[in-house]
Amino acid sequence: MNYRHAYHAGNFADVVKHVALSRLVEYLKLKDKAFRVIDTHAGIGLYDLSSEEAQKTGEWRGGIGRLLRADLSAEARELLAPYLGAVMAANPAGAIESYPGSPLIVRHLLRPQDRLSAIELHPQDFGRLRGLFAGDFQVRTMELDGWLALGAHLPPKEKRGFVLVDPPFEQAGEFDRLVDGLARAHRRWPGGIYALWYPVKNRAAVAEFRAALRQVGIPKILDVVFEVRAASAEGLFDGTGLVVVNPPFVFESEMRVILPELMKALGEDAKARWSLEWLAGEHTPA
Repeated sequence: MNYRHAYHAGNFADVVKHVALSRLVEYLKLKDKAFRVIDTHAGIGLYDLSSEEAQKTGEWRGGIGRLLRADLSAEARELLAPYLGAVMAANPAGAIESYPGSPLIVRHLLRPQDRLSAIELHPQDFGRLRGLFAGDFQVRTMELDGWLALGAHLPPKEKRGFVLVDPPFEQAGEFDRLVDGLARAHRRWPGGIYALWYPVKNRAAVAEFRAALRQVGIPKILDVVFEVRAASAEGLFDGTGLVVVNPPFVFESEMRVILPELMKALGEDAKARWSLEWLAGEHTPA
């Protein structure tokens, strides 16, 4: 599967992923001490929804487009406010013409003492990412293989924060790289929070990935799954997953409020589903 961000910006998977990231950032802001977010596969940071790539798929209409029109509960709307505020900040005229990627959403939510490391290997994408954050002393952009950041760049000097690993799944073996990269990173920084994105498409590969995570020896791993339709015989992109290591104590309860509301807004058939499952550590019924 080739998951270049430009083709899928603002779709249901981005919504779920970025809502979760916003809640992680908001949790870290509860303490005055500075933190750092490391985004290992940052992309270009801001996506034009009128671009050829975005228009080719039109996936944003079934994601952020539907969410903005949804009738949400008051509790869910409050929890979604940081994320939705970041989306609207990227669209000052009001109409949704652009979608902020993870580095821009995180940057919108940072306080003056917090920092972001945004890493991207693709030369053209990195050029646009660097231009987006030019002159911003709170953001460090690096043209680097994001998998390398899971070694040399951990732990961050702030000793607080989280790492987002959001690979494009352009090459075979990405699930194995996620497991190996996480194991390596956790050895260097066992107290860090990690968020690992994956697509729900090849269900056999997903099952193997989750089984491998259970065996990796990390004490607390929560798996967030959101599927907008029944499993497709064609192997379509039916769902999205986010593995969160060392989730904050409020994260699970917040997601139990948010995910049903997102499902009402974004689900496409009666077999759409969401789940929260502990692959290691606490076990609360999903």
